[in-house]
Amino acid sequence: MITDLVLQNSAIDGTLLAKIDSIGAFVGHTPLRKLQFEPADLYVKLEYNNLSGSIKDRAAYNILSHGIASGDIRSDSTLIESSSGNFALSLCSICRTLGLASVVVIDPNINNAYAQQLNYLASKVIRVTERDETGGYLLTRLQTVKDYCRLNENAYWTNQYENPNNYLAYYDGLGVELCDEFDTLDYAFIGVSTCGTIAGLSLRLKERFPDVKIVAVDIEGSIIFGEPPQKRYISGLGSSKVPPLLAKGRIDSVVNVSQLNIVRGAIELLSEQGIFGGASAGAMYYAAKSVLRKARHAHRSKAVFLCPDKGTAYLDNIYDPAWVERVLQAE
Repeated sequence: MITDLVLQNSAIDGTLLAKIDSIGAFVGHTPLRKLQFEPADLYVKLEYNNLSGSIKDRAAYNILSHGIASGDIRSDSTLIESSSGNFALSLCSICRTLGLASVVVIDPNINNAYAQQLNYLASKVIRVTERDETGGYLLTRLQTVKDYCRLNENAYWTNQYENPNNYLAYYDGLGVELCDEFDTLDYAFIGVSTCGTIAGLSLRLKERFPDVKIVAVDIEGSIIFGEPPQKRYISGLGSSKVPPLLAKGRIDSVVNVSQLNIVRGAIELLSEQGIFGGASAGAMYYAAKSVLRKARHAHRSKAVFLCPDKGTAYLDNIYDPAWVERVLQAE
């Protein structure tokens, strides 16, 4: 309990601290499911069982907890973040519980379902429409956040792209859970965006399983690993800049998944395993199958990937054949 460490600090809002502490039991400890798959033992961590429905609850909760515990976040603070969807939902959901104001900066690639939810959850939604020099929107979103903080004295930027409490949420939380759930592990397939998840997980898993192969799963058009930028129409994966948290990770290989193959992966995850996951889960499932079917080991491999959220928010894009044909196949 973070409360026990900080009650002596007069700058801390004790009411906020008690509130954030009380919801910690609803973040993490998600189910691990073994899939029907050959030629390896393949598992998926069902992260949509977190508080607001995604893996980003872990990072949002950890960032807010430490911000409140340090006294940087108070009852009069306005929390602001740039997000393609899930982190914004997590942040705004927790802020609602805490009674804090929240502002999110989004772009046209956000799923309609997420945008509609944010209109109810956030105190203010700012939608940018100008693409940056990479062809994406991230840099425009980040500049908008910086401008807002400059003009609003009580603004607090959670900064999921650089805040160490992002990756520590996975090092101290999800990583520990996986280490407790496996006796051996050969592969971990982890989607990348802010790189907080892969940084924290790779560090923890490498400590417990030194020979585990950490496979980063990225989307075409992302520049994280040096690929040329191009337009991306699927949110939640990739980045228009190299995230600083990437340097913390211990990555063995990278699989860049095309946008069409992300769609295929999501549909196959549903049809083959009965799991209705989002785009990131589809990318990781596609990558895992591709790698594991080519791998050669003396023993049967054991592997895990993540299902960060459910497919509900993707009904009007990756699960809509008309959208796929109009947007992706037309490219």
